[in-house]
Amino acid sequence: MEQEPIYIGIDVSKAQADVAVHPKGLRWQTPSTEEGMQELVSRIHALQPILVLLEASGGMEVPWVAALATAHLPVVVVNPRQVRDFARATGKLAKTDSLDAQALAHFAEAVRPTPRPLPDAEAKALTSLVARRHQLVSMLVAEKNRLGKALPSVKPRIQTHIRWLEQELEDMDRDLQTMLQQSPLWREKENLLRSVPGVGPQLTLSLLAYLPELGTLDRKRIAALVGVAPFNRDSGVFRGRRTVWGGRARVRTALYMATLVASRYNPVIRAFYQRLLAAGKPKKVALTACMRKLLTILNAMLRYQSIWRPAIPGIMGPCS
Repeated sequence: MEQEPIYIGIDVSKAQADVAVHPKGLRWQTPSTEEGMQELVSRIHALQPILVLLEASGGMEVPWVAALATAHLPVVVVNPRQVRDFARATGKLAKTDSLDAQALAHFAEAVRPTPRPLPDAEAKALTSLVARRHQLVSMLVAEKNRLGKALPSVKPRIQTHIRWLEQELEDMDRDLQTMLQQSPLWREKENLLRSVPGVGPQLTLSLLAYLPELGTLDRKRIAALVGVAPFNRDSGVFRGRRTVWGGRARVRTALYMATLVASRYNPVIRAFYQRLLAAGKPKKVALTACMRKLLTILNAMLRYQSIWRPAIPGIMGPCS
């Protein structure tokens, strides 16, 4: 007889991983140790699952995903809010690690997200450096905010820390630029992206580190992935405003800052922005539409390996 398809959900915490197998109903716990990971991989291999699904857990899931992916198991990481919304929709309101693992396994069977290959060592190193840069920027902003309210006895210490953070940030930017220039693939992508007026180094780094799908998806899917695609909020005769939500916040933040610049200095984005304002759109709505348009342009450029040429219809030109 043909084997029943197996879907596995893994809920990761600091001390352990809770595992659920759907539809067999198997459940077990594995300690967050090297031995535990090896045991988990062996047990999952024996089950021959269609899909192994984890949710993003602030980085705690990374070693588990690495262990599963290097063992050539079909593993994918999903947004935890998607799984929680799915659990509520199916009537599962309680929340424990074991129940979360079951919800992940059920979500894997119902939605079947596409497994993605483990990023190579260079990609993971770049992502790690970009994440550290975000942390440095956050610390720098916090220290500068504290400086204005600090007592004279504390100010010199804060100023010393600010100078250290600024130097560390400068060193980090130099290391990131060196890494990009040493990789032929990234250098080519960076040159394409930076050819667009308004696209600077921070957006480029964020796209390379946090949006590896850029250039591989169509415009609707890439917009939804970043969180700049409008979703309807309608029910019966009620027609709510279309809103954007979810997606990859770090990419969206960098894209927003780049769009502010592009709305002034990029001829295509500026014309699009002015046309929306003239049509009566609020500035926030117009900027969000420009974010989506800029992302679509960048996605098309990487897909077709084409440098910025605003005159090319259908790729760089204004959207109808």
